[in-house]
Amino acid sequence: MVTPLELVKKKRAEAINRIISKGYLSSKRVYVGMATCEIAAGSKEVMEVFVNAIKKGLAGVYLSQKGCAGRCNLEPTVEVVEEGKIPIKYGKVTPQKAQGIIERHLKNGEVIKEWMIE
Repeated sequence: MVTPLELVKKKRAEAINRIISKGYLSSKRVYVGMATCEIAAGSKEVMEVFVNAIKKGLAGVYLSQKGCAGRCNLEPTVEVVEEGKIPIKYGKVTPQKAQGIIERHLKNGEVIKEWMIE
């Protein structure tokens, strides 16, 4: 018979594994705008670029979606949040720009100033 303490320890271990496997503790976070207007502007295709990069081995990055930022003229938007740094918001992101964000910003630490939203 399983004791209550053993059950709690098992549940705790499962929860920790879930947190780690979903990337919640990652030092880099990417948020793709997925409000209705952003989807109409092409954010699903942008999100797919990030999803595929993670599937192909882009490590240490937590990927999620965010709601409306109220900047319809700059959509689709992508926000990169890195531990200890100011969040960077990119606007008018295409799938090609998303690939550039992966290669230049996420892999090499280069903020792409010409794509930034000030």
